[in-house]
Amino acid sequence: MRIATILLAGSAMLTAACTSLTSPEPVVLPNAMEDYVLAAVVSPARPEADTARDEARKPEEIVLFSGVQRGDVIAEIAPGGGYYTRILAQTVGPEGKIYALMPSFFASRPGGLDGINAIAEQYGNIEVVVVEGYDTLTLPQQVDLFWTTENYHDLANGDIAAVNAGVFRNLRPGGIFFVEDHSAPGTGTSATSTLHRIDPAAVVDQVTAAGFVLEAESDVLHNPADPHDASPRDFDGVSDKFALRFRRPE
Repeated sequence: MRIATILLAGSAMLTAACTSLTSPEPVVLPNAMEDYVLAAVVSPARPEADTARDEARKPEEIVLFSGVQRGDVIAEIAPGGGYYTRILAQTVGPEGKIYALMPSFFASRPGGLDGINAIAEQYGNIEVVVVEGYDTLTLPQQVDLFWTTENYHDLANGDIAAVNAGVFRNLRPGGIFFVEDHSAPGTGTSATSTLHRIDPAAVVDQVTAAGFVLEAESDVLHNPADPHDASPRDFDGVSDKFALRFRRPE
């Protein structure tokens, strides 16, 4: 379903040099991607529950690392509460688009789509797509970027080869597959269903086996104090996470 409403992206953007977020004065639209991303992160449209998580999740650094560009069409796998959906929608702007790919088991729950639909009503460039399985996914168009944060380990509990093949198929040549998740180094895939983490080396092996090329790694979310022996929900602190940027060859 496509829910169109008032688009906040672009029209309310602010740079670091701008005055108050509530200023009635016209704002100067940014030109660099750094400015677009910063404007999306500091946007007053984001709820306090999201901004309270920014210190741990470092969204500005992560979005910049991912390679998102103005005008991109992005497929976001399992957006959950929409933490990144809001940021990505404003970053790509009115000429871009977000496919919010919601798993069908979520949609089948009473009110399961209420949250993501509310976000779609807030922006004009989000289309909510209910998917039976990411392994059989077919989108209306090839996208510029696939995005998954903190849920690749769940996908790895199923037919991950088919999922990665589906991402490859629905991504344009030269497009990006961005993966961020909780780290369990040296464990392969043995911790995916128990500790809800995954070995980044296993992700690299699986994604490159689908035909992607690993382009870059980021340690901006690395936490050496994490012993990797508990679920992120049970760990008393910020879990150690990795971020990987893959590219489909031209």
